[in-house]
Amino acid sequence: MTDPALTADRPHGTGVWSLIHAERAALAADLADLTDEQWAAPSLCDGLTVREVLAHLTAGASLNTVRWLAGVIRCRFDFDKQVAVRLAEQLGRAPGETLERFRRVVPSTTKPPLPAIAMLGETIVHGEDIRHPLGIRRDHPVDVLTETAEYYRGTDLVVVAKGRIGGLRLVADDGPFTTGSGPLVSGPTLALIMAMTGRAVYCDVLEGDGVELLRGRVSG
Repeated sequence: MTDPALTADRPHGTGVWSLIHAERAALAADLADLTDEQWAAPSLCDGLTVREVLAHLTAGASLNTVRWLAGVIRCRFDFDKQVAVRLAEQLGRAPGETLERFRRVVPSTTKPPLPAIAMLGETIVHGEDIRHPLGIRRDHPVDVLTETAEYYRGTDLVVVAKGRIGGLRLVADDGPFTTGSGPLVSGPTLALIMAMTGRAVYCDVLEGDGVELLRGRVSG
């Protein structure tokens, strides 16, 4: 079972915000001593560097509904263009400025028109998009990962996840998360989250008859 403390005030998202702030603070600490080469390394987000993904997280924590909608209209409802424009706004002149801008939004509760749990998912997934290629490991609390996995299993909002795992049975081997029916995909909760949100490299640590089917959906 998920810790009730994580869901007790879900309607207002206040409990979730404390988790978001903790994840942001941990990511900022992990990136404090990166070299210029590491900042320029490719992330797990196609076409984006480590530094650019961090700027994207800063942008998400700086956009309220009004600013988000104004940007969408200005970009003529081209959502990819909107994301690129906002990322560029937060990149700064050098990696140190990119990190400092992110540090400033660590306690932010500003968000686009998304539920707070979506912001937690974005922070965890994009944090791992940054950490994984750099060989940085974070031991996320399993209750936080379980809460995030529960969110993604039921939604295709922002990123396709629910549709990607249809007809598969996902079972965490380090926590209580389980969902679906069909060929088995088993492994760490974090790897399940990253695979269901489209990160093929995490399929390498998963096991079961359904792994190759999931890998094909991710790669496709």
